[in-house]
Amino acid sequence: MYFSYGSQETDYLKQKDSVLGQIIEQIGPIQREVDPDLFSSVVHHIIGQQISTKAQDTIWRRMRKALGDINADSILAAGPEQLQALGISFRKAEYITDFARKVQNGEFDLEGIWQKDDAKAVEQLSALRGIGVWTAEMILLFCMQRPDVFSFDDLAIQRGLRMVYHHRKIDQKLFAKYRRRFSPYGSTASLYLWAVAGGAVEGMRDYAPKKQNPRRKREK
Repeated sequence: MYFSYGSQETDYLKQKDSVLGQIIEQIGPIQREVDPDLFSSVVHHIIGQQISTKAQDTIWRRMRKALGDINADSILAAGPEQLQALGISFRKAEYITDFARKVQNGEFDLEGIWQKDDAKAVEQLSALRGIGVWTAEMILLFCMQRPDVFSFDDLAIQRGLRMVYHHRKIDQKLFAKYRRRFSPYGSTASLYLWAVAGGAVEGMRDYAPKKQNPRRKREK
């Protein structure tokens, strides 16, 4: 399953911003996979923190093979030790089992999250151990398919903005301007800025100032 968007979203963004509109035309449709299961999505995102996508995929395949369905029951039956044996760090294994325990005992209302607006959903998800605001926002986009996710904490989106609009730096005030411009379809704009940041448009570069190497001390 892929993130769902179409001409309604892209036509709106083209109308609001001709520069982004040209990018949309150049790149064409983007397919980004989503996981509609909120429990497994939370677990998947915890696993993926601070490791490569390749490593995340490897661990996830092992986990699916070992546990079958990824739900509160299977996680708690496995326990932290088996999760670590699959390649998950001790701390992440604790976060995942803590999440499963809270879902199972009703302390965390997993299904209730779907009824919350974006701000409240991010607040409740980021209150979980191991889930920060950025991760919560990614869950809103890549699981819940919320249409207006545009995360300031996402460095690739900032990079995409610098590349498309030739900015040297993206501060919160400038970012908020683009968020307002792209709303209510910030998620679709995010897809295209991620693509730009990943090199989808030949010849585009990042305008961030280059870090200068410290001068070598003169040899005596």
